[in-house]
Amino acid sequence: QVQLVESGGGLMQAGGSLKLSCAASGRTFSNYAMGWFRQAPGKEREFVAAITGSGLSTYYADSLKGRFTISRDNAKNTVYLQMNRLKPEDTAVYYCARRALSAPIGVHTTAEYDSWGQGTQVTVSS
Repeated sequence: QVQLVESGGGLMQAGGSLKLSCAASGRTFSNYAMGWFRQAPGKEREFVAAITGSGLSTYYADSLKGRFTISRDNAKNTVYLQMNRLKPEDTAVYYCARRALSAPIGVHTTAEYDSWGQGTQVTVSS
């Protein structure tokens, strides 16, 4: 079973930037697409971004395109989420997740991801 450990969250003023990291255990990291989700208080967990195993293709929630960038370093077994021009509505717990190999193409809900990290809190003040 893969272990995913997020880091990099914190308190940031609106307009600032943060870069989240997610370190994965195991030797097959590059075989899997990875994703980031977030969950604000009282809301459902929502898709943020995903990246294929090779890193050549990325996918984003429409509302976050242009502000967030997902990337990965397979040599370090790590996936990143660069968040720019942060807004108070970006406040949430951010989760890293491994996409299941059997997941249908183009679908990005929590059901398509089979392993999750513990989450890292991002708080954006106005």
